Amino acid sequence: MSSNPLTALQASPSTHEQDGPTRVLIVDDSAVARALIARQIEPHERFRVIGAVTHVEAALTFLNDHAADIILLDVEMPGVDGITALPRLITAGRGARVIIVSASTPAGGAAAVQALAHGAADTLDKPRPQGLAEFGDILLQKLDGLAQSMDRPVQAAPAPVSPLGSRTRPAVQRSLPDIIGIGASTGGIHALAKLLAPIPATMTVPIVVTQHLPATFIPFFAAQLTAVAHRPCIMAQDRMRVRPGEILVAPGDAHVTFVRLTDGSAAIRLKHERARSGCLPSVDPMFASMAELWGERAWGIVLTGMGRDGLEGARMLKAAGGTIVAQDRDSAVVWGMPGAIVTDGLADLVMTPDAVGAMIAAGGSC
Repeated sequence: MSSNPLTALQASPSTHEQDGPTRVLIVDDSAVARALIARQIEPHERFRVIGAVTHVEAALTFLNDHAADIILLDVEMPGVDGITALPRLITAGRGARVIIVSASTPAGGAAAVQALAHGAADTLDKPRPQGLAEFGDILLQKLDGLAQSMDRPVQAAPAPVSPLGSRTRPAVQRSLPDIIGIGASTGGIHALAKLLAPIPATMTVPIVVTQHLPATFIPFFAAQLTAVAHRPCIMAQDRMRVRPGEILVAPGDAHVTFVRLTDGSAAIRLKHERARSGCLPSVDPMFASMAELWGERAWGIVLTGMGRDGLEGARMLKAAGGTIVAQDRDSAVVWGMPGAIVTDGLADLVMTPDAVGAMIAAGGSC
């Protein structure tokens, strides 16, 4: 392949169901960044850089004639910025996943969280010459995860679909719990926005969220959820009480667990020891602690994400009588985490995020 991807553009079919390498489009106004990113991808036969363009309008023009599987998108560019253009690029990409590639600064963190809430699949710090090896490893890991999520084998006939769009096993009627725990990773912010939007601000059940994000992103993430959910969303702190109607989010450097207080209420205890999943924060300790304190009066919801974080905790919560909900495969950016729940036979319901929100809004009826 030529060192300049623009000199070797090849027309691709407009479908993403194909054999061969995963097709990557790079959108960045920096020639240096385009070259650095392309050089990390080109040696690997499972990927192919099909284009490298300098701005959003060029990307939209390119996508009119070529199909990309993954778009690597800069934020700050001349003309229309990456975040503003994100909905148009997702539409033009016809199923392509978008990874935001931006500098790791507080402003960049806010921009990245905003992009994730509007449909970007993941984020990545922009490459620097002194850290290329680490950047390349992380980039390939993210590309592999997204590529695998697009390779969906033929499935057995789907379970019956309820009016809310959920797949249940079997159809159930259940009242709202005393607490809801949600775990998510890649694609989770967009899924969370869809889940929380239908829930009325008057709902009093506390919601605790463990989303895999860098610690510097958590304040922006909490602010985003506050805007979407129309209720307070607060980063969890050690010994903080769990209050009705609030949304608590795990900090980026600690697991959320719970303790029972003498008056019968509950408080947060943050833990920092390594989880077996390797994630920090991890969904497993949160679910396990919910099982101990609330048991059958708890719901555990597992949304899109790579890996299997949440599986061990879901087993414990399920054994304690709790309800387990997994995001369905078709709506998940990566079906790793919810897929592990379903494969293990733990899911009471398999649903789209907006169907989960509608079920909660309806008082638990499905």
